Amino acid sequence: MRIATWNVNSVRARLPNILAWLAEAKPDILLMQEIKCETEAFPALEFNAAGYAIHALGQKSYNGVAIASLHKIENVQENIPDAAEDTQARYLEATIQGLRLASIYLPNGNPLGTEKYTYKLDWLKKLKRRATELLRIEKPVILGGDFNVIPTERDVYDPQGWEQDALYAPSSRAAYREILNLGYTEIFRAQHPTDCAYSFWDYQGGAWQQNKGLRIDHFLLSPEAVDRAGACTIDRAPRAQDKASDHTPVILEIKN
Repeated sequence: MRIATWNVNSVRARLPNILAWLAEAKPDILLMQEIKCETEAFPALEFNAAGYAIHALGQKSYNGVAIASLHKIENVQENIPDAAEDTQARYLEATIQGLRLASIYLPNGNPLGTEKYTYKLDWLKKLKRRATELLRIEKPVILGGDFNVIPTERDVYDPQGWEQDALYAPSSRAAYREILNLGYTEIFRAQHPTDCAYSFWDYQGGAWQQNKGLRIDHFLLSPEAVDRAGACTIDRAPRAQDKASDHTPVILEIKN
């Protein structure tokens, strides 16, 4: 089984790119972030025509997450359970083929020292509580998405230049590590301990052309999921397409 996570940066604006990639890459499951449309406006029919069931959680113009699957999507949880008051569409959880998966779009948090950064850290605390609960089910759990966290200096083209950014701030990285320390494995880094590989390149300043990237899209796996994990790779090709998202898919193989 192939599972992909991709911040598509507007599902309607990138729809031809997404459908073309699905036809070529043929993932069983695609976790999408930043769909940037209300739930009712999600182009579900186009995904259905390609063979994918859809569950989307959106809001007007911003944020939004979705799951596309060749298999039945069951037991859906919209939003983190203890964040019912949060109106931002950032978390979608479901069971597919015995896997418990979540599509996550973590807040950016910039600039530091503002309510936006406080919101990011609070959201990470809520995610940690939910991640703790999920470990108790003792089934394969896969948390995938745009975490808006640069874990280490290998994951950014210019570590010193990003020290005052919310994606690389010590508090952000520490909160992210707290989730890993529960018993989750960030599978790409586990498999590629020394690689400098990126999943995001800004539209500005020739970042893509100069490979000035960040790795902020991750798969976090429970021990039961690690036991079934195959290769985890980053597919750079979609970022080179016309009208591309500024992110590119990360792909995880899971053994049946």
